[in-house]
Amino acid sequence: MPIDLKSPYPEPGMVLLVGAGPGDPDLLTVAALKALHNADAVVHDALVSPEIMALIPDGCEKIHAGKRGGSPSSSQKDITETLVRLAKAGRRVVRLKGGDPFVFGRGGEEAERLAEEGIPFRVVPGLTSGIAGPAYAGIPITHRDVNANVAFLTGHESAENPSFMEGSPSSRIHWESVAQAFPVLVLYMAMQNLSVVVERLVVAGRSTDTPVAVIRWATTPEQQTLVTTLGRLEMDVALLDLQPPAVIVIGDVVKYRAQLRWFQDETLVVPS
Repeated sequence: MPIDLKSPYPEPGMVLLVGAGPGDPDLLTVAALKALHNADAVVHDALVSPEIMALIPDGCEKIHAGKRGGSPSSSQKDITETLVRLAKAGRRVVRLKGGDPFVFGRGGEEAERLAEEGIPFRVVPGLTSGIAGPAYAGIPITHRDVNANVAFLTGHESAENPSFMEGSPSSRIHWESVAQAFPVLVLYMAMQNLSVVVERLVVAGRSTDTPVAVIRWATTPEQQTLVTTLGRLEMDVALLDLQPPAVIVIGDVVKYRAQLRWFQDETLVVPS
């Protein structure tokens, strides 16, 4: 039976916070697709793939909301106020965010503001790149022979919290605990703070020989994967001039890529 793309949501004056997933349009949820087909305004992030943007029907207003680390982008306040303005004008609004809106996506902040204004909203979860990216790279983020837990961390804490860079105890990440308690770490938005991340983990006891994978443009035809070690991570990224967006996996699960790789991405090789 074909999927009926009609949906009661969003209603006029309502905002849907929708996860677009990591990039592959086949990973978009049915609920997200329905939301796009029933919206008359879509406020979208820079990292939403062109293939997913192409699914938005003609006649729907598309509003670019930026939000890419290291590049000029819309402020979070401006984005949130745009949602409020559109909803109060009676528009059917979709806030389309890469990955999942509640996983380092500031969806919670946007939902708070909508609630303050009495604007009805719904959340449509999306597949986060921290799970999908490693899977497409042939890396299971949990494996019975390696780990019973996994930590998802942001490497972009310094944008709002200078103590991340300064080593202050007020950092929201307790690096010693993380390094010792979690065999596998998945880092979002860490490319511009690699030196800090590596230093914190090594000082906390992680071996410089720990396997690391850097996965760029996860789940898209442009996906690239670098396999290295914690000790070489910063050097190899610099030699290859790797730029965001990328997700980083740290831990012995990275070793499984050699036998579990199924998606034919580009394996990056550091020049000799």
